[in-house]
Amino acid sequence: MDDTLLLTAAAALVVGLAAGWAGQRAVARRKLTREQRFFGLPAGSECVVVTHRDSASAHWSIPRHDALALLGLAAVIENCGAHPEVAPHDTGLQGFGARTEFCIGDPTAHRRLAAHLANLLPGVAVHPGDAAGAGRGTFTVGGTAYRMEPGAVEYVLLARLTAGEGGRPVFLAAGQRPVTLRAAVRHLVRNRARLARRYGADGQFALVLKVVNSQAYGPDVVELVADVSKAAAAPAESRGQHRAAA
Repeated sequence: MDDTLLLTAAAALVVGLAAGWAGQRAVARRKLTREQRFFGLPAGSECVVVTHRDSASAHWSIPRHDALALLGLAAVIENCGAHPEVAPHDTGLQGFGARTEFCIGDPTAHRRLAAHLANLLPGVAVHPGDAAGAGRGTFTVGGTAYRMEPGAVEYVLLARLTAGEGGRPVFLAAGQRPVTLRAAVRHLVRNRARLARRYGADGQFALVLKVVNSQAYGPDVVELVADVSKAAAAPAESRGQHRAAA
């Protein structure tokens, strides 16, 4: 009798472990499927990461902060089973929608990023700066101007957009300083599940993030300032009537 009870208990334990393992596998598969859909990266697909060129190098290379931002995307791309291509911003690339694109940089110096903003987010105005460089990188959305205080307060626009044939998303990180690019990518990766729930796995959004005291904390302290999805997608407002962001 004791042997029978022991065998029954052992069988029940094995069945329970197998059911638990299968349940965990199913949860992991659903999580991966949602992540692949949000990033537009089904297994075996291709994506492109568009960055600045390092002006200090005689050869094509990526600036330090851009490279560090790419590290944040690398794990996501690998986990989804996709194949990345890294391309400089001033190289002729195909249009958007055929494959997922991550476009990160300073929109006053990044050609493809500037083109995406003009075509996909016409409600965003980026100030090129005056002759002395003052105001460079300030961007205005929905009547609010986001001006940086280098090292203290800096802004970055993080967006997920869909356009063109194929429906694959374009992710934009348009930052005022290189450190903000790392901050935007970290925010995207860390909050991908929440963003997918909030906007839908196929949804579009444009968010203004504030990087606080980067000279002390680097890209680690980030605050969501505003959801400007509607204002950024609307036609540009008339210039000269904007207030500064608090």
